[in-house]
Amino acid sequence: VQLVESGGGLVQAGGSLRLSCAASGRTFSTYNMGWFRQAPGKEREFVAAINWSAANTRTTYSDSVKGRFTISRDNVKNTVYLQMTLLVPEDTAIYYCAADLAEYALRLGTAVENFDSWGQGTQVTVSS
Repeated sequence: VQLVESGGGLVQAGGSLRLSCAASGRTFSTYNMGWFRQAPGKEREFVAAINWSAANTRTTYSDSVKGRFTISRDNVKNTVYLQMTLLVPEDTAIYYCAADLAEYALRLGTAVENFDSWGQGTQVTVSS
């Protein structure tokens, strides 16, 4: 599956952005999806994940974004979103979309190694 992120940009602290990740292929609806980010000089870190099921949706977030970011998906449009609010300069990073290619996976992973396919990333910069 190919993943293409969009929606990044420059925003002031306290502002909002919505990232999108468009996926190719017919089996998007069977994959758990995640968002990660990587700041300069730091390791890639987990942000949020959502399971494959539209009827029984589960999500999980890192502590640093919980209550501010919301992950969602549209299995008709083959797209996963990350709505980011109350942004702070520490949110500045390249944001990556990722897919767990184990179809109908029960475990919603949060580690880099749980995901098999990655997008090219989109830059988010939050100014103070």
